Amino acid sequence: MPDLLLELFSEEIPARMQRQAAEDLKKLVTNALVDRGLVYEGAKAFATPRRLALTIVGLPVRQPDTREEKKGPRVGSPDQAVQGFLKSAGLADIAQAKIESDPKKGEFYVAIIEKPGRPTIEVLAEILPGIIRGFPWPKSMRWGAASASPGSLRWVRPLRSILATFGAETEDTEIVPFEVDGLKAGNITYGHRFMKPDAITVRRFDDYVTKLEAAKVVLDADRRKEIIKADAQNLAFAQGLELVEDEGLLEEVAGLVEWPVVLMGAFEEAFLDVPAEVIRATIRANQKCFVLRKSDGSLANRFLLTANIEAKDGGAIIIGGNERVIRARLSDAKFFWETDKRVWAEDRDFKRLEKFRNVTFHEKLGSQWDRIERIRALAKELCAVTGADPNEVDLAARICKADLLTEVVGEFPEVQGFMGRIYAGQIGLPASVAAACEEHYKPVGPNDRVPTDKVSVTVALADKLDTLVGFWAIDEKPTGSKDPYALRRAALGVIRLVVENGLRLAVIRLLRIHDVQLRMTLAHKTIAKRQSVIDAAGTGKANSVALVLDKLVLGDVEAPAGIWDLLSFFHDRLKVMLRDSGARHDLVDAVLANGEANDDLLLVVRRVEALGKFLETEDGKSLLAGAKRATNILRAEEKKDGEGAFEAASDPALLTEESEKALHAALSRAGEAAMVALEKPDYEAAMRAMASLRAPVDAFFDAVMVNADDPAIRKNRLALLATLRRVTRQVADFTKIAG
Repeated sequence: MPDLLLELFSEEIPARMQRQAAEDLKKLVTNALVDRGLVYEGAKAFATPRRLALTIVGLPVRQPDTREEKKGPRVGSPDQAVQGFLKSAGLADIAQAKIESDPKKGEFYVAIIEKPGRPTIEVLAEILPGIIRGFPWPKSMRWGAASASPGSLRWVRPLRSILATFGAETEDTEIVPFEVDGLKAGNITYGHRFMKPDAITVRRFDDYVTKLEAAKVVLDADRRKEIIKADAQNLAFAQGLELVEDEGLLEEVAGLVEWPVVLMGAFEEAFLDVPAEVIRATIRANQKCFVLRKSDGSLANRFLLTANIEAKDGGAIIIGGNERVIRARLSDAKFFWETDKRVWAEDRDFKRLEKFRNVTFHEKLGSQWDRIERIRALAKELCAVTGADPNEVDLAARICKADLLTEVVGEFPEVQGFMGRIYAGQIGLPASVAAACEEHYKPVGPNDRVPTDKVSVTVALADKLDTLVGFWAIDEKPTGSKDPYALRRAALGVIRLVVENGLRLAVIRLLRIHDVQLRMTLAHKTIAKRQSVIDAAGTGKANSVALVLDKLVLGDVEAPAGIWDLLSFFHDRLKVMLRDSGARHDLVDAVLANGEANDDLLLVVRRVEALGKFLETEDGKSLLAGAKRATNILRAEEKKDGEGAFEAASDPALLTEESEKALHAALSRAGEAAMVALEKPDYEAAMRAMASLRAPVDAFFDAVMVNADDPAIRKNRLALLATLRRVTRQVADFTKIAG
């Protein structure tokens, strides 16, 4: 069966865009083919700094023929309806349609529409230009004389050639006949920009890869990564050193070269006085180089760079150039480090923090000073939950952002937090306080480490909760894929801090308190800005003006609607986290839909876990079926009798069957036992209470006719089922559970 080879060759593709672009190309082309009835055996996409490539194997030679029956109007319908049917079906005369009969609808017209399949190469020529023109680059450009035309091609960088061949392995390939903005598809590509820039003629994917390799181009990004990593490790080993691995940097560097050549450079040992993270950040950010460490774990004065060329001098000039840049950057870093150490040592009262009064955090949320004060207040509240030392927490919250004022962090923002820990340790602050300066930012992502030190956990929670409450208060919430303030990440961080540290946190109460404090702070700042208004009101009225302003800004201080919205946001993030960890999404929905506030995130997780274990048992499976059956019956009957018609307690005097009497008694016992267990909370005991209902529920449905002829007995039995629904909903809403 024929294969497709497609290459889009351009001036440059930024490293950060390559992976996604390759996947987009594969998805767009394969989806378009499948939509047209062209299935395939396999597809793979590739990217280098200059090309996107796609191979699709096992395509058919042509589309399959299609046959469609199109139902038309009834025989004898008005001519206008018949003519519309003929037009839509592509028929010239109604005689070309056949007549079918339906016992209910009578005779009606049916058109048989047969379409012969087209050659696959024609379909490719039709779909590829549109895919190329509409390619979803995050950023793109026009170029050349054609750029003056509004409909001209846009690409990430100028597109220079298109290679597109199609054919079976045993046959000569054909060029797919299409063009885009004057670029005709052909069978030509080009080698390495510097070492082998000449044109290369290719037929299909196998010789494409081989000829590119001969022209100093490694097509597969993963293979380039393997080459870089292996060569880097070997060079390090030869010097008795070890590579400090960096997956993110490795991915980026592999996207910068088509022919990776790893070289080693060095810098003066005197620079090793600078903290290792600063050296690493400097070398990584500016030169995209790897650092090395000695056998004792300390940093070595060596680095590894990845060139895109086999230099005739063995890379001496390339190494020298990188060494000069790194030496200059490390000189700056050393100067900043020495300056910052002196400042921290001389300012043990942290008077420099006053500078934060003039640093805006957000125009609607005040200065960085205001934010730090809010974090301190919230951290104080959280000490009762985390058990942290209030004095250490307050000190940590006060100085946790202090390194933002340092020269090192100003120059190298990526070491923010880390430098706070270093500086705090330098002046002898408690280890927990120093750790919190770094760890209060954690966890940064779903795979980042969660702090366990009580001080760090407390300040980290306060920092993230203040961010969430603040941006919720000013209505700057995430929308769709946009989340400029990383609020989803902050919410996930709160959840992981709470769950992984086993913290019982009443989120609503805490959010309400902090929301009130935030709004009061903003209100009083507004008052200060409008001092002239208060002065004009006179001394006697100043307080009343302030109170009115507070009321206007605060709104409903008991529980603003936004706080409940924020709790829902936490629930959404919790669902994502639990689903990613393998929990069934329907169990999460069932627990969150049980009618409670569910603001204790740890208990939500524990309840989901307990419910999952319960439903794996025979008791759980059987009760789930019974509870769903009861709910379905109630839903049908409530449509007749009205919502809530059966919520009153069932009357024991109207229970005539032994099985309904047994169910009544079992529900009473299980409901009370579950309530006691949930208050403790002991979810395993609550599930055992639910398990006790299995036998009486099964017996009830086996022996009892719910919709009895006697209206009173019917209503009483439906009330019994409503009690079953209420009792099970103490644990979860079983209607949300699949199965």
